[in-house]
Amino acid sequence: MTTAAAHELTDALEARAAVNASFFEREAAPIAELCHAMAICFSRGGRLLASGVTPADASDVRHVAVEFVHPVIVGKRALPALGLDPATIALIAGADDILMHFSGGRMAVTAGTAGSWTFDPATGDPFVAQEVLETTYHVLWELVHVFFEHRGLLGGPRPAAPHDGGASRFLYPFLSGSESDLAGVLSDVRASVLAKAAEVTELRAATVAGSGPEVRAAATTLRGALDAGGTLLALGNGGSATDAMDVVADLRRPPAPASPRRALDLTEDPAILTAIANDVGHDAVFSRQVIAHAREGDVVLAISTSGGSANVIRALDEARGRGLATIALVGYDGGRIAAERLADHVVVSPSQHIPRIQEAQATVLHALVTESLR
Repeated sequence: MTTAAAHELTDALEARAAVNASFFEREAAPIAELCHAMAICFSRGGRLLASGVTPADASDVRHVAVEFVHPVIVGKRALPALGLDPATIALIAGADDILMHFSGGRMAVTAGTAGSWTFDPATGDPFVAQEVLETTYHVLWELVHVFFEHRGLLGGPRPAAPHDGGASRFLYPFLSGSESDLAGVLSDVRASVLAKAAEVTELRAATVAGSGPEVRAAATTLRGALDAGGTLLALGNGGSATDAMDVVADLRRPPAPASPRRALDLTEDPAILTAIANDVGHDAVFSRQVIAHAREGDVVLAISTSGGSANVIRALDEARGRGLATIALVGYDGGRIAAERLADHVVVSPSQHIPRIQEAQATVLHALVTESLR
């Protein structure tokens, strides 16, 4: 990454902070209201049905589904969510389903019969728009659970004895009140939305402060490899798999006037993933693909919130054994990948909160893509 590009990374953080603050200040109350409406739909047996237009949108669709079905907060329930094409959704949608659609840097949501919401980050940068919307649907997933601790609000306000936030209190210690106090709960949820939006801005800054040289070096490595005809092989699990989808989509179908770049998403073929997992073991799902696809001059990009996923570590080991350049994006304290320096470039987003880690990692991924498309 050039010196000018390094300055651009700092400028990009400032621009993101401004868009993020403006958007969530404007939308925190509607997001809180949507959380309530979604909780009512889920309590009535509704599902979240997500769809999108572009391959990049598809990564958000898949990210939404995995977050709701596979909650990473201990003790939180799995909620039904699917990523489908609009035609299929039109065929199967029921009255209590929640419809979420990504298009043109916007996210539109209809929650049963409760109403519709449209979230527009109001930025001309598609990467910034994606990051803001990612935080938005993360926050929806995190805070919809609050209303399950206020069951009296799910069928309309009714008198009930006051109670505390139950299992949510360790995450939202300020939440309390009676089950008839919808306005009070909405106010608390709005405050939590703003707090979470501020947290991701802080984590992005901490990531660049601690790993800025790694980001710049990784960008230089990736651009050099792609310029020489190499291919990016991206991989990750769960939400990190959808981040792999996103970076590959951005490289294959970049914003105009950039030209497409060579990239493979090692998470995109369920037949390969399930065959390897079933016949060999889940730890081999990525390393076997590195063996099959990697060529001299390629780069492997591994994304992990924990820094310790066995299948990610095995893929990095296979890649380095073949002389490939490797980049790893990790959270927490970096896990084994950072401690044992298992990749050439390791970028750490120092947090224990998985949604915020993924949001900060999205910014790093977009920085890598931006430099690669120059």
